[in-house]
Amino acid sequence: MFRACTQRLLSPLLGLLISLPGFAASSHQHHMPGMVMDATGMVMGGNSDQLPEDCQAISAEYEFTVLAGTRFAEPYAATAFGFDQHQWQVKPCSRITINFKNEDDVRHQWMLHGLPKYLYDRGMFHMEASGGFAQTGTFIVPSDNKTYLVHCDIAQHMEKGMKGQLIVGTGSGDLWSIPGVTADFQRERVSLDNGQKIGLLLSALLAALAGFITIKKFAKK
Repeated sequence: MFRACTQRLLSPLLGLLISLPGFAASSHQHHMPGMVMDATGMVMGGNSDQLPEDCQAISAEYEFTVLAGTRFAEPYAATAFGFDQHQWQVKPCSRITINFKNEDDVRHQWMLHGLPKYLYDRGMFHMEASGGFAQTGTFIVPSDNKTYLVHCDIAQHMEKGMKGQLIVGTGSGDLWSIPGVTADFQRERVSLDNGQKIGLLLSALLAALAGFITIKKFAKK
């Protein structure tokens, strides 16, 4: 709650500062290549034209819209946050555009690890959207068949459900604990027919009767 309130107070101030002449220019001087940041969030590692060394050309184009919010955690046990989808599959050497939309009041991230570090700083493509905002970013994957980790890096958000995987080609195996994909997070709803309900009721009554008889026997002694 405190974080959300602070963010709502500071975001307009940051937006005002960025809009002032001179401030935006000096701020952009500190941005890393491929990084765009403002009060609504940021995109780091964006790359729409530089090919990985093992790619001769772009093999395919993909565009995914990814929603983030607490309501997407509802189908899964022990989660508090979620993406509307937790797995994406693309061809090697493809160009991928992500439209990331945050439906919550707190900030969320869509971060991908394991890209080549000569092309992406620290091997990451990183998007962050402030509460209620959206970001769009593009990156290009290498030619190898690999499964990439996608998650939100804000404290406890991944542990509470914001985790996914991007499969390039045939992938390199599923990652652990991807909600709805590689772990049984789905809440099972068990419905009983009338016969089963009557059977459970009789079992409970018999157990109660047996307990009553046992107590009565001990009382007589």
